[in-house]
Amino acid sequence: MNKLLKGAEITIRTLERLGIELVFAYPGGSAIEFHQALADSPIRVILPRHEQGGAFAACGYARATGRTGVCMATSGPGATNLLTGIADAYMDSVPLVIITGQVESKLIGRNAFQETDIIGMTRPIVKHSYLVMKPEELSQTVTDAFYLANSGRPGPVWIDIPKDVQQRRLEFRFCPEPSPELIRKPPAVTEQDCEAVLAAIARSRRPCIYAGGGVIAAGAAEELTRFAEGFNIPVATSLMGIGAFPEDHPLSLKWLGMHGSYYANYAANECDLLLAFGARFADRSTGNPDEFARPARIIHIDIDPSEINKNVRADLGITADIREFLERLNRTPRFREYAEWHNRIAGWKRAHPLAYRDEPGKVQPQRVIETICRMAGDAVIVPGVGQHQMWSAQFYTFTQPRQLLTSGGLGSMGFGLPAAMGAKLARPEATVINIDGDGSFQMNIQELGTIATEEIAVKMVILNNQHLGMVAQLEDRFYHSRRGNTDLRVRGERPFPDFAGIARCYGIPSREVYDPAELEDAIREMLETPGPFLLDCHTVYLDHVLPMIPGGKSYREIITE
Repeated sequence: MNKLLKGAEITIRTLERLGIELVFAYPGGSAIEFHQALADSPIRVILPRHEQGGAFAACGYARATGRTGVCMATSGPGATNLLTGIADAYMDSVPLVIITGQVESKLIGRNAFQETDIIGMTRPIVKHSYLVMKPEELSQTVTDAFYLANSGRPGPVWIDIPKDVQQRRLEFRFCPEPSPELIRKPPAVTEQDCEAVLAAIARSRRPCIYAGGGVIAAGAAEELTRFAEGFNIPVATSLMGIGAFPEDHPLSLKWLGMHGSYYANYAANECDLLLAFGARFADRSTGNPDEFARPARIIHIDIDPSEINKNVRADLGITADIREFLERLNRTPRFREYAEWHNRIAGWKRAHPLAYRDEPGKVQPQRVIETICRMAGDAVIVPGVGQHQMWSAQFYTFTQPRQLLTSGGLGSMGFGLPAAMGAKLARPEATVINIDGDGSFQMNIQELGTIATEEIAVKMVILNNQHLGMVAQLEDRFYHSRRGNTDLRVRGERPFPDFAGIARCYGIPSREVYDPAELEDAIREMLETPGPFLLDCHTVYLDHVLPMIPGGKSYREIITE
């Protein structure tokens, strides 16, 4: 007879057999059994300094690779601290498995110490959730969770395990296959659907591709490039789709939406055929959905049938794996010149390029990003959320998928630092740069401790304008510049806080930049220094991210100055 293992040990052994090499886990009373089992496991445990940091780190790990990220926490506050990171993963279709401890089975529902109904709380933000009450179901449940997280449209799956279930002993029987009832294959690509798309392209005079994060999730970036080149159709991406098509390509329009390029917004709205691949027509991409792409016939192809016709009505909706669909279309490329259409787009590009005004003697945030791009072009960029996020998307040239890792749907400040940490652990050979704002960075600044103790070589660049810049921009534009708690300054001449000094307290090398003449040298020092490095760039106080389509408005109301 095999040795009897505790339920927690069975959980960890199943993770090992599924190929999991790393987890982000914070211990606690209801999770201590997991950590005792992990102490005897080859799985590397990264201890975040806050459970939210662990959740975002798992997101960064998954976004950087497409593999499922894993985070763990105890019951009650440990579990609730994960929620923002899990909501972020759900909104952006990121595969995660979350494992939490729960109070003993007999105490559930009695308001026990550190008890929360985490399954009830998380139902709206997960693909599926499990409360495991029988230890013999643990291995199958873990296998099922990993299958669900990365099948179809990816997303988070939550497993909650009471402490007594973790402690009970039984024989370990690994379940390598998901439960048969869970297995779903996407509908087969049909000849009829392919012919309908090809016929629509043949009739079009002004076609445009709108590519979303689904293209990246499906591993279809190469197929998208072949398709665009084979049919000579320009490509605009969503924010989450950045990297699905190389932005240095002549057919690239960069990205559309509230702060996307003028020419991407105009092309998507004035085309006569919009091919939406793995995109969900989110409000930040479309503006007023009733006014979006009014002249166009819209063909929407997505793995998730619930997205079709949800936000914008499609003339033809197809549920399919976008990679498989593009592979089929690429068998019969039908190149056409579209000379008038391409000339029109070229005119928009000349008249309204992404640009900014330099203030003499001041560090301009856009120039910081352009300089980083020039010096570390193939780096993985992980911004927080705010103006710096939009400038990163605008002024960095992304040429490959999973090069920009950003919180798009939830827009969660505090994402950047821990997500960059997870990305670097997932791709140790890559240069990973967290570009952050002084407000967003402070929301998970404690993860400097994790970076230092685990020796994670993340490069950190703070665009420090001493304001919550994006909200201050809205105040300037729509509230007569009346400040409502967006100024982060304190009295005195020096900016607050001293980020470079804080980094040094953690043993992390750092540098400040006030003079634009020092910028290139400072970035070079950051890139050449082994291990982590923090660069605090003191930028102009209040610049605006432009262009800007006000929320709920159409592309015709775009603000360019």
